[in-house]
Amino acid sequence: MKKLLAFVLTSFCLTMTSCSDSDTGEVNTGTGRGVYLLLDTSGTYTKELKKAQQIINYLMGTELGPGDSLVVARIDSGSFSEKDIVAKVTFDARPSVSNKQKKVFAETVDKFVKTVRGSKYTDISGGLLQAIEYLNEVGVAEKHVLIYSDLKEELPKGFVRDMNFTLKGFKVRALNVTKLRTDNVNPQEYLDRLEDWQVRVKQGGGEWIVVNDMEREEALAL
Repeated sequence: MKKLLAFVLTSFCLTMTSCSDSDTGEVNTGTGRGVYLLLDTSGTYTKELKKAQQIINYLMGTELGPGDSLVVARIDSGSFSEKDIVAKVTFDARPSVSNKQKKVFAETVDKFVKTVRGSKYTDISGGLLQAIEYLNEVGVAEKHVLIYSDLKEELPKGFVRDMNFTLKGFKVRALNVTKLRTDNVNPQEYLDRLEDWQVRVKQGGGEWIVVNDMEREEALAL
């Protein structure tokens, strides 16, 4: 993670300071990629959110360009709602405008991470449904959903999330899937959790990837 942080900071700073300030207003459609990052805010997982900021800065500094969209949303007790969107942006073709967008986006996420309170439940399915709806509406060519969570779903009483996902054309990536205390007692619980989500995503026609080693060079490559 230290190697990733160093690379992230370097890439982000270079992007923010060395881009030419060509405010011509010319249309640049970019690559048309959309990234929707879901952040688990349940219980002790809020302690992991500082690492998530490194991921966000990496995406803005390295992977995303003009015309690409980035959304960060929280996973809480009821996540199928636009109210859980922390920040969203479609990057402008003009470097000066894009750099300002990145700065505001980073500041918004930082404020969220510093003030967020842990939620009692974890509606991952609702968050994924919201991500699907949003990316379909934006109409991007590539659709990426990143789930930063331990993947342990716990729903409030009465909540129903047994529907099928429609994920054709989506790449879903689980990041930093930390092991719970109960997983140390019975590792099969951890393996079952990963398998259950893999099955749900693939049955919906999506691609499923698990990335726990964030120092891998290709870990966050879109």
